Amino acid sequence: MAQTIPIAVPGQILGPTREYLPGPGIHVHNSNLYASILGPVSKTTPPKPSGPQKRLTKITPAAPVALPTLSIERNISAGSGEGGSKGKAEILPEVNSTVLCRVTRIAPRQATVAILVVGETVLDGEWQGVIRVQDVRATEKDKVKIFESFRPGDIVRAVVISLGDQSNYYLSTATNNLGVIMATSEAGNAMYPVSWKEYKDPETGASESRKVAKPF
Repeated sequence: MAQTIPIAVPGQILGPTREYLPGPGIHVHNSNLYASILGPVSKTTPPKPSGPQKRLTKITPAAPVALPTLSIERNISAGSGEGGSKGKAEILPEVNSTVLCRVTRIAPRQATVAILVVGETVLDGEWQGVIRVQDVRATEKDKVKIFESFRPGDIVRAVVISLGDQSNYYLSTATNNLGVIMATSEAGNAMYPVSWKEYKDPETGASESRKVAKPF
């Protein structure tokens, strides 16, 4: 039995090895399962044995519990055209679409991003967007600094607020559930959030400023 759970981004921790087995698109590090690719995570539960179980007549070690397997599909189906036509329908970001994007560069007034996922659909290509300094937070906008909110390589959850100009979508992270969902430290280690404005490197103990998305 396969159960699909939300989209994972590369490097995202998915669970401990004592609870799950790794499948395609998953790698193991320090007894934890991590996403190797971008895509939806499927959890496959092993079938339960059918029929009556044999009654044990002597003390024997308990059989190991079969663990569910996590795997990641590289592409999410966007639906095929009518009549079974080949190819996927192209998904475009629209106003109010929730997107996952990767920060490509930062400037004093904005962060430039590559949009990777729209809703629950992984894009074949990348659309460029910008998060302007006034769209980072809902409060104290005059105190926002882009370099304290995002860094190149960060994975960000944002919402489309405008189709923008011909080359960029305008995005916002101005609610609690929007912002950086995955960040790598200057030392190259995956960090974890410790507050709404800070990530911490578990290896070096150093903290770095970010606009952190509240976990679901």
